[in-house]
Amino acid sequence: AGPTLKAVAIIPARMASTRFPNKPLALIDDRSMIEHVYARVASSKLLSNVVIATCDQEIVDAAAKFGAVGIMTANTHERASDRCHEAMVKLAEQGRHYDVAVMVQGDEPMTHPDQIAEVLAPLQSTDIAVSNLCLEITEDEAKSQDVVKVVMNQRDDAMYFSRAVIPGLIGKQTRTFYKQLGLIAFRREALEQFARLTPTPHEKSESVDMLRFLEHGVAIRMVRTAHTTIAVDTPADLERVKQALKHG
Repeated sequence: AGPTLKAVAIIPARMASTRFPNKPLALIDDRSMIEHVYARVASSKLLSNVVIATCDQEIVDAAAKFGAVGIMTANTHERASDRCHEAMVKLAEQGRHYDVAVMVQGDEPMTHPDQIAEVLAPLQSTDIAVSNLCLEITEDEAKSQDVVKVVMNQRDDAMYFSRAVIPGLIGKQTRTFYKQLGLIAFRREALEQFARLTPTPHEKSESVDMLRFLEHGVAIRMVRTAHTTIAVDTPADLERVKQALKHG
């Protein structure tokens, strides 16, 4: 982002994942998953700061060991975006103010530094408040409820996010599927707005943060990333990541 946008990356992480407890501290080649995410994000030249937002002291302690700042947040947040907002507020209380927060999921150890540039690019246009990376996936992956799919309009604004298969599998025509990576850039005002807005029915039923924005009529610009990543939802995913990283 040009000299005008001062950006902080916030990595939300917590130990209490139902399918993979203590996930952020799971090891990949002697380093925890959260350290892999942090190191990759911190190598982007477009960020003024990178912090980890968590409700677990173990994660704060682990972060300190590899030189990262962990910010303690409430353990009541249902959504990662709300956790990021609390971290942004705490940074502001320390006198650290940013124009943009880039949320990077703590379970994406293959995050590529260039993805920070990709997600920040739309915010150079003043009428865009939120941007979110998406990646083309196979039909098989689209069938997984762990994967949040997105459909876009002609401007690449999100129309809907779902854990169901969208677009639907009716008829014979071939179709393209995209998943959201949850690598999201918010203008500060947009993140504040997210925290103020009432949680919405589809957000709750799909368990997808960004539906709160869509249901309240806030546009989200989707950006197709050039870099494939694997989200770690289960121990089996972690093994896939280990293999992928081994092979470059």
